[in-house]
Amino acid sequence: MKLKDWLDYWTKSQLKYNIKQRSYNSYTDIIEKHLKPNLGDYDLDELSPSVLQNFVTHLLESGNLRTGGKLSNNSVILIVNVLKQAIKEANLLEITTKDYCNRIKMPDMEESHISAFEKWEQLKIEKYCLSNRKNYIGIVICLYTGLRIGELLALTWKDIDFEKNTISITKSAYQGKIDGKTQIVISTPKTKNSNRIIPIPKQLSVILRKIKKNSTSLYVITTNDNQMIGTRSYQRTFERLLRRLNIKKKIFTLFVILLQHVHLNLVLM
Repeated sequence: MKLKDWLDYWTKSQLKYNIKQRSYNSYTDIIEKHLKPNLGDYDLDELSPSVLQNFVTHLLESGNLRTGGKLSNNSVILIVNVLKQAIKEANLLEITTKDYCNRIKMPDMEESHISAFEKWEQLKIEKYCLSNRKNYIGIVICLYTGLRIGELLALTWKDIDFEKNTISITKSAYQGKIDGKTQIVISTPKTKNSNRIIPIPKQLSVILRKIKKNSTSLYVITTNDNQMIGTRSYQRTFERLLRRLNIKKKIFTLFVILLQHVHLNLVLM
């Protein structure tokens, strides 16, 4: 059996029912863009150590489909891991007796560098957000709680306990393809540990109460006509804000910024 035929069978009959839709979309994207074009015409038994190692070398040197240049080590590792899973499953089902994936020499994982905002940057962002459009409150929520963008945009008013001043994280939003159409999808968080209850400052709770009084939407962060906001759109909103404030772009959803409560008090006064 050719690899491309096995990949079609594997994704549609097994993978589709064992992983989340978002992960399934990522797998099929890798398969269609990298595995099938480069290895799809090989029979499973023809995937020798040299063929597999040449594939990895190709990805490292010219695997970037947008630029024609190299792919990052982490991207190559992700692609090869999908291939490994596919071949391992074929081997378990005795569709092939050969699995040389463990002989592939892989590049080292690259560590991501995450830098936090300076104190003056934090204050500048917060002040601007609290004195402008209501949807900017989502950025403040992320600054105080460390929510991911998807978790923020899936947040409903029912998730906020105003008596205890807590937020319950039980779901996440992302933009993905379902039946060929890109749409916003609500799913469970990435891991079981992502389900959590997060305390919020009383001053932030007061601001959210005021917003809720005028809201007719189920969701905390929406467009002006109460539609859900896509993750990419909200990320672009944050990037435009940083450019406007002349602050260098940083990943603001991966860490919690601890600000003194007095700053919120000043805005409310």
